[in-house]
Amino acid sequence: MEPKMSAAEVEDYLGEVFPQMQDRFVVEELSSMRARVRLRISDADLRPGGTVSGPAMFTLADCAFYVAVLGMIGKQALTVTTNCSIDFMRKPAPGDLIGEVVLHKLGRVLAVGDVLVYSEGMEAPVARASLTYSIPPVR
Repeated sequence: MEPKMSAAEVEDYLGEVFPQMQDRFVVEELSSMRARVRLRISDADLRPGGTVSGPAMFTLADCAFYVAVLGMIGKQALTVTTNCSIDFMRKPAPGDLIGEVVLHKLGRVLAVGDVLVYSEGMEAPVARASLTYSIPPVR
């Protein structure tokens, strides 16, 4: 199954439906059932101790998964998170985060997969998230 949208098309669409996040995310790769998304980290994402906050890591995991699903199904803005479980495994460095998504199942109504979150320059992931998304019926 090939994606219905390119990385550039998904980025443009995110700018339409989430203009407040437009300059924060870069869709670096988008392929069949996979995506790689970068979250540009700002001072607002840092917590005491000079590390990236948990909410920023969650935001990347959720948005990267959204990118992967939209890439596969096309422009369906009301595709939404129904479940997310995240494990924070290591302290990230104060720099950009990269989310690597694998969709394990893409059905008519649900998408299930995982996101590994990496801190730029670190080899081991800093977090792992498992997500389920609800896909709206085609009208």
